[in-house]
Amino acid sequence: MASIFTKIITGEIPCYKIAEDNDFFAFLDINPNAKGHTLCIPKKEVDKVMDLDEATYMGLMAFSRKVGKAIEAVIDCKRVGITVIGLEVPHVHVHLIPLNGMGDATFQHKIALSEEEFEAIAEKIRSKLPM
Repeated sequence: MASIFTKIITGEIPCYKIAEDNDFFAFLDINPNAKGHTLCIPKKEVDKVMDLDEATYMGLMAFSRKVGKAIEAVIDCKRVGITVIGLEVPHVHVHLIPLNGMGDATFQHKIALSEEEFEAIAEKIRSKLPM
């Protein structure tokens, strides 16, 4: 059965898309720790990050770096943190989280955004992507 992320990639489930290429996809987390919290995923459905082949792993990190730099350019934060946990959805995903303090990275404090806020944030980030 396809993961929720595969359904997002195929358009079965809507998302606030940030970027896409032949192998990877980025979209805003709809339950974010902070404004701009983005998920980067390989299009190939693999459960664990350590099970990715080396080329896909390295490609995912390079793709995530590009997206992270775009986030830093438009979101007021001290830095963009990166984490791979992978317990919630059985599809590798990299969290890019704008950080102003350690609490922003704990996944214990979430923020609520309107559809308009999500759309505006996604557009700002997309505007800074070199892709």
